[in-house]
Amino acid sequence: MNQWRRWTTEVIPSLIAPYLAYLRKSTSLRDQIELQPDEVAAFQCKSSCRRRVLEITCVLFNHIEILRIDCCTCAPAPLQLLSRGYFACAPIAPSLAVDLQLLELVKTLFVHITPNTTAWCETLEVFLAGCGYHLTTKDNLRRRFGNTYHWYSVLCMSAEDQLSNLIGTHHPLSPPSTEGLTRPSDYLRSRCPICFGLDDWRKSRTLNLKPDVHTCIDACFTQKRSADQCGGGPDPSNPIRSVFLSDDEVTSMEVHVRSCRGRPLDRGRKRKRPAATEEEGDDYEDGMQVPTSVLDGCGESFLAADEKREKASTQFFADTGVMAMLCRHDRVLWLANMRSAGEKQHYALALIKKLFDNLPTDMTVGLLYDIGCQLHRSCLKYRLLDDVVLRRITFAISIFHAYGHQWACQIIYHPRKCEGFGLSDGEGCERLWSVLKHLIALLRVSGFHQRLFVLDTQVRHLDNKNLSLYGNWLSRRWNNCVKKKSTAAQALRELSVNETCVRQEWKSQVEYQTKPLPRRSKTNNDEEISKILSLEKSLVEIDGALRRMETQLCMGNVDNLTEHNLRLIEERAHRSRVADTLSCWKTQLGISQRTCLEQLRRNVYLQVRLDAQALKTRIRERLRQRKFEIEKLERSYRQTVNERKLNYHVDAAIQRRNPTIRKLVSSYNNLCTDLSALIRQRCSPPNAIPPNPISPISIFDLDIDADIWEDVGLNDVVLDPPDWLADEVTRAAIKLLLEID
Repeated sequence: MNQWRRWTTEVIPSLIAPYLAYLRKSTSLRDQIELQPDEVAAFQCKSSCRRRVLEITCVLFNHIEILRIDCCTCAPAPLQLLSRGYFACAPIAPSLAVDLQLLELVKTLFVHITPNTTAWCETLEVFLAGCGYHLTTKDNLRRRFGNTYHWYSVLCMSAEDQLSNLIGTHHPLSPPSTEGLTRPSDYLRSRCPICFGLDDWRKSRTLNLKPDVHTCIDACFTQKRSADQCGGGPDPSNPIRSVFLSDDEVTSMEVHVRSCRGRPLDRGRKRKRPAATEEEGDDYEDGMQVPTSVLDGCGESFLAADEKREKASTQFFADTGVMAMLCRHDRVLWLANMRSAGEKQHYALALIKKLFDNLPTDMTVGLLYDIGCQLHRSCLKYRLLDDVVLRRITFAISIFHAYGHQWACQIIYHPRKCEGFGLSDGEGCERLWSVLKHLIALLRVSGFHQRLFVLDTQVRHLDNKNLSLYGNWLSRRWNNCVKKKSTAAQALRELSVNETCVRQEWKSQVEYQTKPLPRRSKTNNDEEISKILSLEKSLVEIDGALRRMETQLCMGNVDNLTEHNLRLIEERAHRSRVADTLSCWKTQLGISQRTCLEQLRRNVYLQVRLDAQALKTRIRERLRQRKFEIEKLERSYRQTVNERKLNYHVDAAIQRRNPTIRKLVSSYNNLCTDLSALIRQRCSPPNAIPPNPISPISIFDLDIDADIWEDVGLNDVVLDPPDWLADEVTRAAIKLLLEID
């Protein structure tokens, strides 16, 4: 701990300026620099300091040198070694130093592969031994080289931060304002110059671009750290600027969320959500554009929406994962260390609060999250964020996770249906987790601060890498955007439709398809009607059995009269119970349901349509289940060997279910053909629309505009169907117009 404190407070700050000077002299470590006589004389002590002569082993690429230096407090050993192109392993009396070029190679290598100091040192020792150079102490290089590499990395980060601070100090500042920030903070401007670096960012509003910036949030439960049950060595914090939120910021938000929800801080009995009654009506919650029934359906589809679901055991893991906030250019803004078993909302809210603390008071944000609808719902329901902040957020769902949301939720929260999100997909965090996958095994057994340090190092590497690729990224995205927009515009012109009318049709479609259900029951309308029809059929069969028994009794064709009478009494009682149940179910039906029941009894078309609707619902559920399993399989490289064995079974299950899904699709398409034939034969209600068949080829893509989502032709027949429902030209024009927007 004393060495750690001396490195942090004395050595590293004193080496920043000499290190930058050496980089300039050596042309970024390209040239070897020899000390001049005047530089050697500068290290001679001019006072009566206590001096000591050190014999230091210097490790280079292909050989080892022994260097003797005379050092004191005026000319410490780390400073003298740095001036010669070496970095010391200890702050006062180092016995080993490593060449800066060699350290820079290792630093670059360890951000591209899993950092493994042990393997590197063993390889270097074997190589040097082959060249005739041997170290005197066993396992000496690994420990001292690891310490040297760590503090050299700290020095590089500190020097980079100091340069950034100097640049920010000399950057012209905007006039001070009493209303807060007039531009994003210097921290955000350094994180992503494209998103936050413009001084005149308000001018973009003249282009009707809403929101001003795009961010995405996601959690990763594979970046865990095992609990230190045996006790480890010291693991103090590192003196670098970190992208991680502090523990105080996360804890403060957790306390705030619990107080807003009225939950105690201790873990008590879990509250059960009250069950919906039969007469409970569906409606909008305050501020939401999606009905409650739809939000409940989305919540049931996602594990992340259930905060109580355990994704990483807190018994075996001290840190259960990482939650990240990235901008649309995949630049990390902040990370939050997670310690709970589930994906609790206070982590996302802490990141959001941190973002808005660093933004001007009038800058708006588009937030993409796997369960953005659920986060929006909680913020409104429990007042988790200030109204001033909440009005500046446009919530959306990530594209690759939209399949788990209801269609009514997708037309409100899908970024391809929301104006202003452009081609942002909200999956930058997933790409980040893919890049960090090689650190999973290493960080599982590291210390707390060491884990954060390694992740910070990797984030800095990605920042530098992305910065050099910004030009190609912007050019590629811009060309893709122009191509897609021109193609859609050309197709829209060929349809020869009125744009104003098309927009009105889309507005009418959104309004109709996001209407609350007229009544909410434990079963949906089709299931109730199907049960009634089944019960009526059962009642007919019971009546037939009763008539046969009564006929046998009248004809005297009975072996045991007493037993036969008892059976007849039981059958009549059973018939009475079935009739009472049937009557009770019928009284609970609304007017529209009763009409549908009467029509369904004698209408072959409606019976086929009901079968098709039920079959399509089954196909959706099978596809969602398959998609979630594929997502688990795609993340298998982030898991341990034992978990990979489970993935083999998951893969086999996916392959087994594909034929089943295709068979369901084939059955559904056959029903669609039957419905089309009944419409042509005029055996359907007036204005009936044939449903669209499902393509068996693209069924597994789950695209936002796929036919699997919309129930065209499967809902109640509208006397005067709107163009967005019945006219294929209008439907195609709506898709093209949304793509252009």
